[in-house]
Amino acid sequence: MTSAKTPPALTFRAKATLPVAATVAALILLITGVTGADSGFVLTTPAFEAGAPIPVEYSCSGKNTSPALKWSGAPAGVGSFALIVEDPDAPSGNFIHWVVFNLPPDATGIPAGAPQTPTLPDGAVQGVNGMSRVGYMGPCPPPGKTHHYHFELFALDSKLNAQAGLEAGALRDAMQGHTRASTELVGTFER
Repeated sequence: MTSAKTPPALTFRAKATLPVAATVAALILLITGVTGADSGFVLTTPAFEAGAPIPVEYSCSGKNTSPALKWSGAPAGVGSFALIVEDPDAPSGNFIHWVVFNLPPDATGIPAGAPQTPTLPDGAVQGVNGMSRVGYMGPCPPPGKTHHYHFELFALDSKLNAQAGLEAGALRDAMQGHTRASTELVGTFER
C-alpha cells in the first residue's frame, strides 16, 4: 500500500501561510486591545442621542455652549483623557470645534457650558478650535446641508506634556503611542 504524500509545493505554501496567519491574528488582537473595541468604552450626552441632531442651544445659532458629556467603561490604568470634536463635512475640509486634553484619569465626564479658558476647573487643558480660539465652538455650518459632528474621546496611558492652545493635529501627534482606547459620539446639525 502506498501512502499519499503531500506535494512539496503545497507543504511550502502551508508553512509560509502559518506565519502570515499568526501575524494577522496578532495584529487583530493588538488593534482591538489598543482601540478598546471590546472594552465597552462609551461616550454619551444627555443633550442628544447618537446620530441625532444637536440642539440649537449648543450651536452658533443658540448659546454656543458645550453640551455635557459622560463616559463609562474606560480601561484600567488610564492616565488622562483627551477630546477632539470635529466636522468633516465643513466646506474647507475637516473643521475643529473643540480640543481638550489632560482630563483627570478619574473623570467620567465634562459638565455643560465649559468655560472658554485655557484650563478647566478640573485641571484639564483646552486647545484651540478651527477659529484659533480656546474652547468649544458649536456647530455653525452654512445653510442647506446636514453636517456630522464627531466627538472623539481618547483614554491615554499618561498625562500629556503639552501646553494650552494646542491644535488638534498636534494633539493627535502627542497621543501617538499613548492611546489605550477611544470612543466616538456623532451628532448632526443643519441650518
